[in-house]
Amino acid sequence: MMGRIHSLETMGLMDGPGIRTVVFFQGCRIRCRYCHNPDTWDLNGGQEIAATELVNKLKRYRPYFQASGGGVTCSGGEPLMQPAFLSQFLRLCKENDMHTAIDTAGFGRGNYEEILKYTDLVILDIKHSDEQGYALLSGGNIGELEEFKKALVDAGTKLWLRHVIVPGWTDNPDHLHRMRKVFASFNNVEKIELLPYHKLGAAKYEKMGLKYQLEGTKPLGKERLVNINEMFFQ
Repeated sequence: MMGRIHSLETMGLMDGPGIRTVVFFQGCRIRCRYCHNPDTWDLNGGQEIAATELVNKLKRYRPYFQASGGGVTCSGGEPLMQPAFLSQFLRLCKENDMHTAIDTAGFGRGNYEEILKYTDLVILDIKHSDEQGYALLSGGNIGELEEFKKALVDAGTKLWLRHVIVPGWTDNPDHLHRMRKVFASFNNVEKIELLPYHKLGAAKYEKMGLKYQLEGTKPLGKERLVNINEMFFQ
């Protein structure tokens, strides 16, 4: 089975437990205004590689990440956009004793039950708490999350929930109150993380000839993030 991969990162520290090798998949159907990987949007971009070849590449790093309790994280882009390739790759990872995680927004092409058979952890990034805000911030339909959510709940896969705090978009109390309810509707949640908006990927847009959609929005300050966390988790 062949798939399309953008790149590998061998020192992922924020992509699941322990040190991770992160595989960035090509392809994404949504267009988040703050996306820092627009170079992964095109499903036909990157390099084509067989699942067996990719796993063989990762084997050389296995002693390194296993010593830390780490493993392999599939990110992107949106790894769920390549369901057949992803499920085969994850199965091969498990056959080679690698902990597996998927970093996803939940917008794929089905086959979720098969994919989750070989997934130890899902890191789910939920963009907004209501339909209108979700569409404006990401270009996606929040209703499409339901199919993936149902498969996730049915499988009981361990789950980390994430939400990016964007000034003027997702930092107001009413929204955060609704987001708490969204998070509470999932089961098997191990961790909830509120992440600060940053502009680290903005330079890519100019290089690609694209308009950065949040130009003028300042990164979220540390003090503001602390205050939001205190309010959210009280």
